[in-house]
Amino acid sequence: MIKRFIILVATFAVLPYGGPVHGADTNHLVLQETVKTMAFLDNHQKLGPGDRVTYRVIEDQDEPRSPTVTDSGDLEVPYYGLVHAAGKTSLQLAMEVKGLLEKQLYYQATVIIAIEVVNKTRVTGKVYVTGQVRNSGGYEIPAGENFTISKAILSAGGFSDFSDKKNVRLVRNTASGKQTFVINVMDIWKKGDLDKDLVVQPDDLIVVPARLVNY
Repeated sequence: MIKRFIILVATFAVLPYGGPVHGADTNHLVLQETVKTMAFLDNHQKLGPGDRVTYRVIEDQDEPRSPTVTDSGDLEVPYYGLVHAAGKTSLQLAMEVKGLLEKQLYYQATVIIAIEVVNKTRVTGKVYVTGQVRNSGGYEIPAGENFTISKAILSAGGFSDFSDKKNVRLVRNTASGKQTFVINVMDIWKKGDLDKDLVVQPDDLIVVPARLVNY
């Protein structure tokens, strides 16, 4: 394969939004463009089969493309081939593709990957709800939706009569160990404190305790 030396030719570079840049300003402006662009990439929503994305390499002259993640979770990267995308965010995938392209094809590649259409028929995992709810169990997290603690509780049939709505616990496994968050769902519902309504992640456990005094 011939390396696609896109941005450095002699003493100038061609950037996507302007003309030639000369001398020592080249690397500085390319770096600025890279940082600014990468800051907008999504690092929350994870990709999955059936999702369609917008793909572009800024240094390239090609028009943006709209590939779809295959049933096996792969994405066809132009000039390279299949890269596994399922379970990764747009930012994670863009950084991985950047490394692959710069290793084999490009001198520098600023890769832009953004979710265009989410396949809402798929799920991203399950959240488990137990304790003082009507129906304890595991509930699927819909793709492309901010599935929050309160939504998970409603999926479980809502609170039971003796639930402690002010001290709901969210238990999450992380690389550094278990994390526990205590959420006042009563405030979320009555006061509209939506910022406290945490978005759940696959395999999260929601525990709704009983009130100490039932009346």
